[in-house]
Amino acid sequence: MDIIHAPWRMEYINSAGKNDDEECIFCKYPKMRTDDENLIISRGSHVFLMLNRYPYSSGHLMVVPYRHTSDFLTLTEDESLDLMKMSQSAVLVLKKEFKPDGFNLGINLGKVAGAGIDSHIHLHIVPRWNGDTNFMSVTAETKVLPEALAVTWKRLSDSWNSLR
Repeated sequence: MDIIHAPWRMEYINSAGKNDDEECIFCKYPKMRTDDENLIISRGSHVFLMLNRYPYSSGHLMVVPYRHTSDFLTLTEDESLDLMKMSQSAVLVLKKEFKPDGFNLGINLGKVAGAGIDSHIHLHIVPRWNGDTNFMSVTAETKVLPEALAVTWKRLSDSWNSLR
């Protein structure tokens, strides 16, 4: 039997539901100004782009409004426009760097819809490839990522900056 090590998953498993009293990471991280540590790739006027620390696939990004809200209907016109423009740019960068065959883009509204952080709306951008579901996700509920998050962050940050 082969053993695949994914030590970053234990942090997620151990933290699930334990930090409910702490400030939301989507509010806290942009204030910290340590974008590399917090995996923030870009900052817009109303939203920011960050790499998902617990990705479904390599290059899994999230576009997040700075304003803390869980209600999709309260997004302002400026926030909505910035959300879509940054999402389009993110898809462009992911196409260039990862050459996926497609994408899943989505917002999970509420815990029942699958939101890991349901108090702060965020849009997921997940690159997909033909045949990217294999026995690992079916039998072991495990994803295999071929690149470390720090490497992916650097790669996408450099590519994002080349757009400007």
